[in-house]
This record gives sequence, C-alpha cells and structure tokens, in this order.
Amino acid sequence: MKRIFLIGFMGAGKTSVGVCLSKNMGLTFVDLDHYIESRYLKSVQQLFTEKGEAGFREIEQKMLREVATFEDVIISTGGGTPCFFDNMEYMKAHGTTVYLKVSVPELTNRLELCKGTRPLLKDKNKEELMDYIRETLLKRKNNYEQADVVFEAEAMETDTDVLSIANALERILYYGSDRR
Repeated sequence: MKRIFLIGFMGAGKTSVGVCLSKNMGLTFVDLDHYIESRYLKSVQQLFTEKGEAGFREIEQKMLREVATFEDVIISTGGGTPCFFDNMEYMKAHGTTVYLKVSVPELTNRLELCKGTRPLLKDKNKEELMDYIRETLLKRKNNYEQADVVFEAEAMETDTDVLSIANALERILYYGSDRR
C-alpha cells in the first residue's frame, strides 16, 4: 500500500508531476482541491469567499483526512494544506510527503502566465507577485521542509521535463532514498 502526498507552493507542479508519477507507478491520482470541489459542488474560490479562510481550511482538513484513507494513491495538496492544523504531521503519519521545491523567480515566471485563473494573484504586477511569493514561502518554509523528500523541481517547461522529474521521484520513492 502506497500513499504519497505532494506538497509545495502553487505553481510548483504538484498536479502535473502527480499525474505523470501516478501513471508511472500505477497509482490513483487525487488533486485535493478538485476533490473538495467535487464533494462540495463549489469551487475552492467560492468556498473561500463564502466561508472565509478559516472555514475553508476546516473543510480542507476534513477532506485531507478522507483522501488519506485511500490506498495506492498520489495526493496533490493545496499550497497551504501543510501549514494549517496538524496537516503536515498527519500526512507524514499516513504516507510519504514530497516537497516540490521551486525558487521564487521560477515560481514568479510560472504564476505570471496563469495569474488570471488564480484570484489571489490576478491584480498583482510582476514585482508584487514576486514579493507575495517570497513572503508566503518564507512563512511556509518550516512546514514544507518537514517533508520526507525535498525535491528540486526547477526545470519544468516541457512534458519531457515533467516526465524526467516524475521518473527521478519514482526512483527516490522506490529505492527509499533519503532527502534530496
């Protein structure tokens, strides 16, 4: 039985790598945000607006515990998931946690391309976006770096890059390699 939790900042590639890794390893893939949306029949943004961040984080914690009962699964979490309640400790106790680590400049480049679909980012210029990412990453660093595996996921421009990262992660997870 395998249960792998992918964590990291938005734009780190958790979903892209998770889908590819799940195919490589023959595991089911679950995106926690999509799972929440399907269970509540509302977007994450709608839930955030209606319930506030505290209310959303309670829903997220409840749904994390639900998907953590699944077997042979790779779970892509939201960027903030490991930073609330005891979520990080819970994930570590119920599976293997993998932090996809990406630099501030690279995250800025990635998120600049899709900020229109991310309400927290849509009104920020490039400098404001970079400051927001830097500040938020600093706050989350201690949570993220508790992961069982810390993996540098900087180069992710093409499908080949995603496959290369998934292949490298599969080797680390298969052979039980230490942190990277």
